[in-house]
Amino acid sequence: MISITEHTPEKHHLSSTELRHRIIAFTMIVIPFSGFIVAVAVSWGHAVDLPTIAVCGIMYLFTAFGVTMGYHRLFTHKSFTAKRWLKITLAIAGAMAAEGPLFFWCAMHRRHHQHSDTEYDPHSPHHHGSGVKGILHGVIHSHFGWMLAAPAADYRKYIPDLLKDRDLIWISRHYWKWNALGFAIPAGVLFVIEPSFASLLKGALWGGLVRIFLLHHATWSVNSLCHMFGSAPFQTKDQSKNNALCAIWSLGEGWHNNHHAFPTSARHGLTMYQLDPTFILIKLGSFLGFVTEIKQPSPIQRISKIIDPKVTE
Repeated sequence: MISITEHTPEKHHLSSTELRHRIIAFTMIVIPFSGFIVAVAVSWGHAVDLPTIAVCGIMYLFTAFGVTMGYHRLFTHKSFTAKRWLKITLAIAGAMAAEGPLFFWCAMHRRHHQHSDTEYDPHSPHHHGSGVKGILHGVIHSHFGWMLAAPAADYRKYIPDLLKDRDLIWISRHYWKWNALGFAIPAGVLFVIEPSFASLLKGALWGGLVRIFLLHHATWSVNSLCHMFGSAPFQTKDQSKNNALCAIWSLGEGWHNNHHAFPTSARHGLTMYQLDPTFILIKLGSFLGFVTEIKQPSPIQRISKIIDPKVTE
């Protein structure tokens, strides 16, 4: 999706390839938002039926876990090992989330960790000026504006391991087909329940556009809100925060200070009170024999970075 040439902010010149991809990014920001507005307008004063809500919710969970468990914890950070069929399923589910091809997503996220909250971070909310105007600019940039402005991440530099995986290469090449499947599945399910053209439209609208809109903003909130608002119990080199509200919406990703303190940990919610549905699913996979080599920080590692004494086992 993105040219593999990386530039510094000072030397970057927009290529025709990047221009095309920024147009695609703009489309993927605007269209789900428009679909959400249409869904709200059409449903105003009318209850949305249970099958439609169920399809939207199930598709949200499936694709969200594709991002959190797959794109993020498995492929970007190698925090556990998965059986081949599960690896492929998670990669496809992540692609159906319409957040970009796997290689693009992982390269940008690894770059984020390497340069977190510096001027080279692709989506830091900081370094955008002072005062209210600077804060608003930073929030907008880190939430979604970076996709229209950030220079490309060098695939050879950031994801050489992923580029050697033939399964992931094949899945990335068919990214748009998985996007289409993310609309076809909910539309097909509602059509089977009640065969009509209206059912197809509802499925594509709620299981497709609305679901993508909600998931996009859950993921983007980790980039923006979780670098501005919340608690920081662990010492890190950036301004990452734990944000409970974001954690609920993003299936555990909002325990962001924990994550930046221990990036390779499969567990982000490090206490019994920090709900982490993604880690629960990883543990379930381990119990069933689909997941192995789960990484977590040891008690000594956690104590060595602790700032807030209230963070304990």
